[in-house]
Amino acid sequence: MADGGETATATATTTATATATAMVVTLGGKGSFLSPSASYAVAAGTARLRVDSSASDRLAASPANRISPAANFKISFPPYFSVVETRASLTVLLNKLLLSGSSGTRTVLVDLILDSLSSVPPRDFGNLAVTDEEVCILENAHSSLYGICAVLDHLSTALSTTVDAVAALSCEAIKANVAVFNPMDSGDGFVQKDEIGVASDMKVLLNGSKLVGEVESEAISCIPKVHATLRRVVKWVHSEVRVYLNSSVRIQKTGSATDGAADDVVNVLLPLADALLRIGKYSFCRAKMNLDSIGADALKSSLTGMFEKECLRMDDLENEKKVIVDAYIGGDFEKFVHELYVLCGCVWKMVAWEAITALVALEGSELIEKGKHEEISGVQADKKSEKKKKKVLLGRGTAVVVQLIKDRFQRNGETDSDSSILLEKLVQDLLLFLDTRGPEFDDFLNKVKEIVDSNESRRLPKIPKGTRDFAKEQMAIREKAFSIITEVFKKHGATALDTPVFELRETLMGKYGEDSKLIYDLDDQGGELCSLRYDLTVPFARYMAMNGLTSLKRHQIAKVYRRDNPSKGRYREFYQCDFDIAGQNVRMGPDFEVVVILIDLLDKLNIGDYEVKLNHRKLLDGMLEICGVPSEKFRTICSSIDKLDKQPFEQIRKEMVEEKGLTAETADRIGNFVKERGKFLENEGSVHALNDLEILFNALEKSKCINKVVFDLSLARGLDYYTGVIFEAVFKGATQVGTIAAGGRYDNLIGMFGTKQVPAVGVSLGIERVFAIMEQLQKDQNQIIRATETQVLVASLGDDLPSAAELVKEFWDAGVKAEFLVNKRVMKHIDYVKEYHIPWMVLVGERELRERVVKLKDFENSKEEVIPRDAIVQEVLNRL
Repeated sequence: MADGGETATATATTTATATATAMVVTLGGKGSFLSPSASYAVAAGTARLRVDSSASDRLAASPANRISPAANFKISFPPYFSVVETRASLTVLLNKLLLSGSSGTRTVLVDLILDSLSSVPPRDFGNLAVTDEEVCILENAHSSLYGICAVLDHLSTALSTTVDAVAALSCEAIKANVAVFNPMDSGDGFVQKDEIGVASDMKVLLNGSKLVGEVESEAISCIPKVHATLRRVVKWVHSEVRVYLNSSVRIQKTGSATDGAADDVVNVLLPLADALLRIGKYSFCRAKMNLDSIGADALKSSLTGMFEKECLRMDDLENEKKVIVDAYIGGDFEKFVHELYVLCGCVWKMVAWEAITALVALEGSELIEKGKHEEISGVQADKKSEKKKKKVLLGRGTAVVVQLIKDRFQRNGETDSDSSILLEKLVQDLLLFLDTRGPEFDDFLNKVKEIVDSNESRRLPKIPKGTRDFAKEQMAIREKAFSIITEVFKKHGATALDTPVFELRETLMGKYGEDSKLIYDLDDQGGELCSLRYDLTVPFARYMAMNGLTSLKRHQIAKVYRRDNPSKGRYREFYQCDFDIAGQNVRMGPDFEVVVILIDLLDKLNIGDYEVKLNHRKLLDGMLEICGVPSEKFRTICSSIDKLDKQPFEQIRKEMVEEKGLTAETADRIGNFVKERGKFLENEGSVHALNDLEILFNALEKSKCINKVVFDLSLARGLDYYTGVIFEAVFKGATQVGTIAAGGRYDNLIGMFGTKQVPAVGVSLGIERVFAIMEQLQKDQNQIIRATETQVLVASLGDDLPSAAELVKEFWDAGVKAEFLVNKRVMKHIDYVKEYHIPWMVLVGERELRERVVKLKDFENSKEEVIPRDAIVQEVLNRL
């Protein structure tokens, strides 16, 4: 298996035609392209190489054929190169001569290489008489590096597909918990695309399997990450190797400086070495687990002996890793690529043994017994009796893979009365089947790809990035939170308001400063340019202006949309819970009430420690004016200052100077001002702001809400429409979510829609982050989350729907939250009660119907009573 790989397939630009013995790879034609697959096919002896007739004609007419050779050159490769490595190197060398020596390569040199490749092993060239241009190409072709790169590309590409199918077999063999393959994209941008792809492919292969179970193992849980890493590395290697193989050699004087190609190759292949080591490590672990899962002791003992004798160990991989590192440090790049090729072969062998152990664990006993039976009887097994056997239900994908292997084994007619001999034949058959040079390996590989690709249209759907689904337990938490929030809002006399999820684009633009770029624009659907709402405040202001309102206290809970980069706690679709007070009022009265509402909300939600940071926009504007910031830059500089709680001042300073055009001196004055709290009495706007804050803090102190509020001069809030007090709530607990609510005064926003100015102040709760905190608290405290509020289950034993319907309707009419279930099996009812944590169950069977009684089960106290049928509803009401 050390020479394992995959058979070449012709690319769109590589001419490949079937002959009686092998495919033909043609080089030198117009637009011809040497693919890694074609390189490997020639190297492995499964394809013949020829030069296109047009290239032969060009070579024959080349003036180089009339030039007398001026130097001697020996084409040689390290003695430790295998036949495959040498042939791959010669294939690349021939292609480089055809690409680079249009006028300087002689026909005789090309014919010599073709002649050498026609024999196995390749013929020795000896000392060759060559021209100066040929010397340049031969010295700078890097054929040994690029040739092995092509082989590694091909082998690792095949491995990235094979290892998924083999790991899926192992999951079934060891009855693994495969929850790790469930939909992985949480919408926050933290899951790699390739990890999602691996998990989806594993899900497809195991779809419908009844063998996966509850066995937990790192060798299983690591599959998405480890296999995805191999996929990413393979893609990168492939993109680079295609260039290596088909770039011409720049003709230069002999002895010129090197072109750095060797360093490039090593930098590309180093990640592949690490990815292969991890694949081998976990494949070996799964193989050992497969062995442990074999039920038949004799079979297990025999296969374990063969495994320990023939399969490589982790020590072998570590030793190979050391040799690779030594070659890298020593600058021996030919040794480096050779040892990486050897490592690839070692990993292939481990994966093959994982496949062997998994197949034997799943089907070994049947195959061995079938072979023994056919040896004794001399006839094929009775097909009808086979159908009667109880079949283990493999996944739809793994079942196809297993059947492929079983068909090959049975097609080869492997029979013997000795189980150990049959097992050896099975092992050898599987090793040949997974030999990438074998005639059936391509069929296997294509079948695996077909299984996965055929499910592309039926593949489990996924949600867009930055969005989430909420399951029943999560919805229970959300509904509880929304209920608390709505209750607080109503306590303060707010009326509910709902606005369209999209607005005219002109309504939203120019209201959010730099954040306007995050607005989701919609396609023109008939003359109106629309966008999804960015928040709930601007639509509220539009509603006020459109209806000519001058006073309103409203609350709204709805989704908003932002074309942001998803990250932890940051989504593209999320709920906001807004409370706003618009209209003339006592100075700082609405500001006080809104801050109190925020504190009341967070206390009622019981999420833990938090603080409310508070500042005044006019105080900020005064600071910027004192520091010398031009008035037209106030808002954009405020946007930078707003990041001070997340980034160091030096980074903010760089942004203000280099991106926003502020002088270094002005930026430094801002830094000193923020640190030292500054002197504001020099600015009229700042004096007004200080008076506002004095009134607000006195009111908060009198209402005993001051403990959670802190003054923070660095708080800026980036939105353009704020004009007065601004504030945000920051969670201080273990769950890192940052700001959980924010708001402020916006006196000019409503007037921007062409009506008179209406002062307003509001707060918006970032409910998604609050949900994250509440969910984590539930987990930490091991709290039971009830997805429903069902109080009683009417459990009807049998199939008598009418009697169940009669009883459950009585409960509903009495105002009891009830469900019903009709099933003959008692455990179905009990399992349902336990799953949904329903406290009471009313059980009705044939006996109870005859005697006009029911059984009332109290699951919280593990009690059961017999109650008259006519009294059960009132009895349950008394106990609720």
